[in-house]
This record gives sequence, structure tokens and C-alpha cells, in this order.
Amino acid sequence: MTREATSTPRLAQAIVLLIVMSVAAFAAESLRPQQRLADLKPKINLDIQIPRSFGEWKEDATIVPILPNPEAQAALDTFYSSALARTYVNASGQRVMLSIAYGTDQSSETTAVHRPEFCYSAHGFEVSSLGEDRVDVSGRWLAVRRLMGVREQRRESITYWVTLDDTATLPGIGRKLEQIRYGLKGQIPDGMLFRVSSIGMSEAQSFNLQDRFLNDLASTMDPSIRQRYFGT
Repeated sequence: MTREATSTPRLAQAIVLLIVMSVAAFAAESLRPQQRLADLKPKINLDIQIPRSFGEWKEDATIVPILPNPEAQAALDTFYSSALARTYVNASGQRVMLSIAYGTDQSSETTAVHRPEFCYSAHGFEVSSLGEDRVDVSGRWLAVRRLMGVREQRRESITYWVTLDDTATLPGIGRKLEQIRYGLKGQIPDGMLFRVSSIGMSEAQSFNLQDRFLNDLASTMDPSIRQRYFGT
């Protein structure tokens, strides 16, 4: 067999491979979600939509919640468009720390850096999971995850959840399925990570206080905005 005869099938294979790769690249780009849901709904403005005082609570500016380390903060600045960190106190001197990070693109797992399991660990806390729970917020059940963060003498009880568009969920398979559902519709969901925590009390006392705080906050918000934060 001549060299020319041998090279002809190889050239044909190369051409076919090139065509297949080009078609695959075009299909991938064509199927990439393009519609940002954040552009279709009222803007999220954490500083305005989360009041500094409501019900029995008012902001205590002397205490700042746990924030990401500089490396994690750099990543957050890339993946989240805004963040809020405040501490609230009631007339009894009980405090709840609130942290919210919001991003217009929650279509991937790149925002996992802000999850409390990682954020607190980066600050030297030993974080243990206390399992998933449900909180009755405005008459509807909200799925949350409970954690305990321990560093020396400090024990911090933590409750959090995440949202996609106006649906509340938790990291894991449930969130991934929601991301796929939006992607199949060509949509890019926005969303947030919502966290509250407290110290100086037993787990039961802390979580009861946090649940009360969340209900008081939700009751002050317009229902159309509340669903973006609580999924209810």
C-alpha cells in the first residue's frame, strides 16, 4: 500500500473529528443558559430590604459576625454581587448575628466557599453538623441546616440555607437538581446564602432565639421580596 493511500483515511478521520468537535462546541454554546433571572425581577438591595430595626430587634454595630478570610473574600467578590453582615440585639440583651451573600449567577458550585462549614473552618473553628431542621416562617416550612462552631471557649450555634431565584434549598443534590432544572430552561438563577448565629446559650435556646428572629424579620418584609430571601 502506498504512503498516499495510508494517509488518506487518516486525513478523513481528522476532518471528521474536527467537524464533530466544531458541532459539539457550537451545541454547547447554544445550550448555555443566557437568561439572567436577576434582570427580570426587582433588584435585591440587602442594605435597604433588611431593616436595621424591627420588632424587638435593633442593630448592634459593636459586634461584627464572622467574615471570610482575605482569600475567601476575594473569591466572594468574584461570585457574589453584594453581602451584608450585622448583629441584632433585643431588649433582653440577646444577640443574633446575621450574614447574607447575594449573587446574580448561582448556576454552579463556585459559591460554596461561603458556606459556614468552610467559612468558619477557615477561622479556626471546629464545625460539626447538627443535621437538617425545619423552621415555621410565616406559616410555611423552611428547610435549614444547623451547625455548631467551636473555637476555644466560644461555641456558636449556626443556622443557614441557600436560595435559587425564589426557592429555598440546601447545598447538595437538591440544589444541584434545581440548578439543572433552571439550566434546561435556559435560565441563570440568582440566589443567596442566608445565615444566622448566636453565642452564649445552649443549642436549644440559641435555635429557638434564631427561629424567633427569622419570623420577626420575615413579618416585616413585603411578601414579594420575602420569597426571594426565605422561599416562602
